Amino acid sequence: MSEQLDDLDRRILRAMQDNNRLSFAELAEKVASSSASCMRRVNRLRSAGVILADIALINPKAVGKTLTVIVNVELDRERLDLVEEFKRAMRAAPEVNQCYMVTGAADFVLMVTVEDVEAFDAFVKQRLYTNANVRKFQSMITLDRVKFEPRIKI
Repeated sequence: MSEQLDDLDRRILRAMQDNNRLSFAELAEKVASSSASCMRRVNRLRSAGVILADIALINPKAVGKTLTVIVNVELDRERLDLVEEFKRAMRAAPEVNQCYMVTGAADFVLMVTVEDVEAFDAFVKQRLYTNANVRKFQSMITLDRVKFEPRIKI
């Protein structure tokens, strides 16, 4: 889809990344277009999968999730069915808010957000130690979130 994005699409996406609660009239004013054109384009961008979701970003600490842990996971076997099983398990784990299949020493990198060390210990015991295909994992407790930028430069 990126090759089909024109300048107006890009301006709309940049504006929506700053604030997706704008009315179509407000969006049109920001991007120098009409409300009708913005509505059509936003609907097209949503249906094409360019806009994945309209969400609220919540401060984890405000809801009691004070610990973020980055976990590198190495699988024992990389058979497709076992990899898919691990992906399903991580999608189902409410503690995992990001999961990436990666190249290099680890097979997956997880971002785990929980209440405290005890909750992380419970996650590890329930989700990693019990998975026979997890060879090893390394966890890194975050001390400070220096940058969190959910926007993509367009």
